[in-house]
Amino acid sequence: MVISRSDIDSFEKRYRTNLINCLSGFKSINLIATRSHEGIANLGLYSQVIHVGANPPLQGVLFRPAVVPRHTLENIYATREFTINQVHRSFYEKAHWTSARWDENEFNKVGLTEEYTENNHAPYVKESAVKALMAFKERHVIQANQTTLLVGEIKELIIQDDLIAADGFLDLEKAETVTVSGLDKYHTTQALSRLEYAKPDKFPEPLSE
Repeated sequence: MVISRSDIDSFEKRYRTNLINCLSGFKSINLIATRSHEGIANLGLYSQVIHVGANPPLQGVLFRPAVVPRHTLENIYATREFTINQVHRSFYEKAHWTSARWDENEFNKVGLTEEYTENNHAPYVKESAVKALMAFKERHVIQANQTTLLVGEIKELIIQDDLIAADGFLDLEKAETVTVSGLDKYHTTQALSRLEYAKPDKFPEPLSE
């Protein structure tokens, strides 16, 4: 099947959205938590979290155009802080539910738990085994469609003890971290192998676990 750009433009909106959202393949899925200056927590589901750099440790989040209120983004601009919390098999349905148009604290509505350390204003999701406290660093508006790429720097990590290997590798399968395709299909994963550092003169071999 060949699909032209004019075909894409003619598709019904939901059909087009589903198709284009699936093209980038499996994506990470995370809950981003913020809290306003008034102390009201907010929780949202995002499939557009990306690695930006390791030194300094940076992650990016893509936000849709602010044509409606974006409470997560507004709280980040106001408080300069947010958390990124991986979604696991045990609570992915609750995580998905946060994407409903709630008027109140999503933690309370969907049955997830706010968690705080002495370092954070924004809450963590207690149920998440892999989570990061982020400081807002910069934003970039993508002119083609007015989406916002927000970049944050990691201030603190909370990771379940048995998930980090001796070389720093994070075992997401052991954490039962889920992934998503499109907007609403969730997946668990099955590992193939880790491969050694690629060199031109040698076919990459599996790393011993």
